[in-house]
Amino acid sequence: MIRYAISAALVVAALVMWSRSGGGSKPEPAPAPMGLDLRGKFIGPTAADDAAALGALCDELAEVIAWDAGKRLKTGVALDDLRVAAREGRMRGASIGDRQPHVRDVIHAYLDQELGASGGPVDDQQRAKWVAAYRNLSRACRDATK
Repeated sequence: MIRYAISAALVVAALVMWSRSGGGSKPEPAPAPMGLDLRGKFIGPTAADDAAALGALCDELAEVIAWDAGKRLKTGVALDDLRVAAREGRMRGASIGDRQPHVRDVIHAYLDQELGASGGPVDDQQRAKWVAAYRNLSRACRDATK
């Protein structure tokens, strides 16, 4: 399990570097769906940086989950472990959720609504929901900085 988390974190880091090098150019996505609005939720001196970091993290999580296509990430638990490993690696142990409790609460409710709480097997349809949810979170973070 730890090996998978470390592997996932390395994949996320590689994808971040690849996308920053221009290899991941993509068109500007549509606005976040109604009901997912993080504007005004990021508060304090780190608000803009937190929104940007969280948006980038969510975008990379969506890309990794889509790329994996169930080869390794086969359960809700594995997908959540990926999120934790990526956050810990990207944030070096810092927690945006601790600094931004309003954001944390909105995201928690949104993910529960969109994905449920099952840690069991994930089929293609459920995996697509995870990808869409993380892309929507990324858009909402970007919108929060405008």
